[in-house]
Amino acid sequence: MIERAVLPNILEEAKYFPVLGIIGPRQVGKTTLAQSLRALLGKETLYFDLELDEDARLLEQPGRFFQQNSDKCIIIDEIQRAPHLFTLLRAVVDQNRIPARFILLGSASPWLLRNASESLAGRIAYTELTPLGLSELPSSISYQTHWFRGGFPDALLAPSDAVCTRWLENLVKTFIERDVRLLGYELAPATLSRLIKVLSTVHGNLLNISEISRTLGVSQPTVKHYLDILEAAFIIERLQPYFVKTTKRLIKSPKLYLRDSGILHYLAGIGSSETLYNNIFAGASWEGYVIEQIRRRTFQRWQYFFYRTHKGAEADLLLITPQGKKVLIEIKLSNAPTLSSGFFEVARDVQADYTYLITPDSHNYQRDDGLHVLPLMDFLKVEILKML
Repeated sequence: MIERAVLPNILEEAKYFPVLGIIGPRQVGKTTLAQSLRALLGKETLYFDLELDEDARLLEQPGRFFQQNSDKCIIIDEIQRAPHLFTLLRAVVDQNRIPARFILLGSASPWLLRNASESLAGRIAYTELTPLGLSELPSSISYQTHWFRGGFPDALLAPSDAVCTRWLENLVKTFIERDVRLLGYELAPATLSRLIKVLSTVHGNLLNISEISRTLGVSQPTVKHYLDILEAAFIIERLQPYFVKTTKRLIKSPKLYLRDSGILHYLAGIGSSETLYNNIFAGASWEGYVIEQIRRRTFQRWQYFFYRTHKGAEADLLLITPQGKKVLIEIKLSNAPTLSSGFFEVARDVQADYTYLITPDSHNYQRDDGLHVLPLMDFLKVEILKML
């Protein structure tokens, strides 16, 4: 059992909000987290999984059931299967607003459950449960294993890389063939499958929708619609460019990343951590991995951007903390990296408060120009805490 970093935040929100929403991709550990919450809430709980026919039947008359159990915390898993419940939950909560009355688990973001989310506005606190982050893992699991396999527990803890790959294959197939339809979206499985494969080839690059449209033979609005759903379903992330007042011409297209490195490596046909290092794709994979690990560590509370001018001055990541501090980061797979003058030009443009160069496992040291060079784990466990 790996304790999840979001648990203290959820327990704090449970003292105030009547409804807690724990969202994230399938098989990420939402049910396990909910079961651990049952022993920590200090009240009796009831658990229902809407994928089980027996549990679904028990909630066929939910209004009466909720009223009869108003003193308990009711946990409803796979809530996206019954979006009609959200309107009823609003009425029930308003009749008796007590903390932690309901916990809803779902494999969809509030955007995909937009109407449901609006029904509970002001009553629900959402927490995204991501795949396991590097900073959550015991020391027995190396960053190399985590980077290659990704953070889905069953993939990460698989007995071999081959079993891990087969598990990820089934996860992607299930998402394409079943999960999207359960969310109410009639997307063509063949087109969605091809799109996800194409996206794995442009991971870490600027998003060119017109090029993807030509490759797939579908319209640009269709590509945009599919991308919106993939992002809301926690599969991809579009990193937006940062703009400042300047005479320089800045890149305006977002960069695209697949969020879980294990899914990325499965789609790219990379079968082991050894072959990953020798793959031409390794640098882009490491960049996306680092960005996602920082996201998992900061719980999406920071703002994330990249910066690039048309003349080539760029930085991989610009973070803005809740206090408004600007953290500029360059990401390198090499442990003896060099930086171009363009990075320091960006630091001046954005008036960065901190500058970092993140590597896999280099020495941790400060350069004379103020640049802090350090391994990813040191940044996650030490530097972020200084800025929280």
